[in-house]
Amino acid sequence: MSISVLRSIHVYPLKAARGHAARQAVVEPWGLAGDRRWVLIDETGKVITQRSHPRIALAAAEPQPGGGLLLSGPGCEPLAVAVPEPIGTTTVEMPRDKVEGVPADAAAHAWFSEYLGVNVRLMHLDDPATRRPLDPEYARPGETVSFADAYPLLLTTVASLDALNSLIARGDRPGEGPLPMNRFRPNVVVDGTEAWAEDAWPRIAIGEAAFRIAKPCGRCVVTTTDQDTAERGGEPLRTLGRHRRFGGKLVFGQNLVPESLGTVRVGDPVRILK
Repeated sequence: MSISVLRSIHVYPLKAARGHAARQAVVEPWGLAGDRRWVLIDETGKVITQRSHPRIALAAAEPQPGGGLLLSGPGCEPLAVAVPEPIGTTTVEMPRDKVEGVPADAAAHAWFSEYLGVNVRLMHLDDPATRRPLDPEYARPGETVSFADAYPLLLTTVASLDALNSLIARGDRPGEGPLPMNRFRPNVVVDGTEAWAEDAWPRIAIGEAAFRIAKPCGRCVVTTTDQDTAERGGEPLRTLGRHRRFGGKLVFGQNLVPESLGTVRVGDPVRILK
């Protein structure tokens, strides 16, 4: 029985940069096709995101045929970046693990270094099928993930955002709301549910694909970053801390792991599975 529909799809070719909406997307074992296959690292190999550099939010990395990117951002000329040949890898230090990536060309490193004002390198994940296993606590043998924080997809719901914005409006700083969904950087947004219904879902099907719910998504300072200005406030973390604190984490949305593959399309029915 259909309980809801897929409201929108969002792909983030470069981790932490501006995402783009899609009418449909192919679900691969490690996430949506083209999602978070690129990442920035500093001179020590540590990943660079909006946590430390909120200005990344204003950079666009539009996908190009063949998997490349077209970079653009305030004050910078656009730059086309090709997928690099996998002739050597560099270790990318993620928050919880390390993964090998392939460096882009020097022009891409220079473009982002100038844009951010710090020396960074642009890296590509050449083989998502083997490079980065999922957290074994929530994974099955052979499951992998891209440069996403930890899981292949992130799901949010319209009803839960509405409920959160209602709580923000009743708080001590109502002027910071209502917040748009892009603060949470989801891959799939579901409409037609009750608020927080996703907390109880064990597995779901969206169109042709099926997913299991791995765990709720713990939120960080990125959610306080206005994705259109790169300015930061106190919400939604202040309100999540009061109303959505579970196991020491401030929770909004659910992490998904694909169980069967296919194409998902805006308007697809969403079903709860046992």
